[in-house]
Amino acid sequence: MSRTRADSLRWMAEGTTLLLGALESVPDAKLSDACALPGWSGKHLVAHVSLNAEALMNLATWAKTGVETPMYSSPTQRDSDIERNAELPVAELRDRVVETAVALDASLAGLTAEQWDQPIRTRQGREVTGEEIPWMRAREVMVHAVDLGATVGFADLPGDFLASLVDDIAAKRDGAGIVLVATDLDRRWTIPGERDAEVEGPVAGLAAYLAGRETSDVAGGGGRPVPRLGPWL
Repeated sequence: MSRTRADSLRWMAEGTTLLLGALESVPDAKLSDACALPGWSGKHLVAHVSLNAEALMNLATWAKTGVETPMYSSPTQRDSDIERNAELPVAELRDRVVETAVALDASLAGLTAEQWDQPIRTRQGREVTGEEIPWMRAREVMVHAVDLGATVGFADLPGDFLASLVDDIAAKRDGAGIVLVATDLDRRWTIPGERDAEVEGPVAGLAAYLAGRETSDVAGGGGRPVPRLGPWL
């Protein structure tokens, strides 16, 4: 499916609501426990989400001014900022994730049609335009709402978002050699590669699988095991 800017902005808003709702359900003390991401606590995840909003505001500035403004100065700086912010008091982390989400909304609301088309570059070095920013944020808040391990699962995410997420990740996993079959949609995705494998399941399970999250909602075709995939981002 092809997504529009309106789709991405809507998913970004819905994902922020889901994330904040999940976060509200987690007691302060529990945020120091491990989340679904290896090596991270809930505090690391919340710190990352707020820092991601600030990084995407850098891209919005790039789109607005045409002056190269990378998301992060370096991978090391990104990681050290997450570690440092994860040590902040929980109340401050909760406030920051709301404040930065609001600030990102305001930053994107000011972009003109020409600025949405401004070439920018993601953290991975992909050349995109400003149009990609709300989609990048929608992915972050939706998937991390699940990673928090609270009240949200992949099956709770909007179906049209999940289908677009599978589109997006499948395109980035070229070489995996897998055919994905959605059992709840009339959809198939073919990822080229030497391996000849089929994975089937509901679109929520396929999205979780492609994103590298643990899921029991997919199965290998013909009774074969589900192939393991490397990191997504």
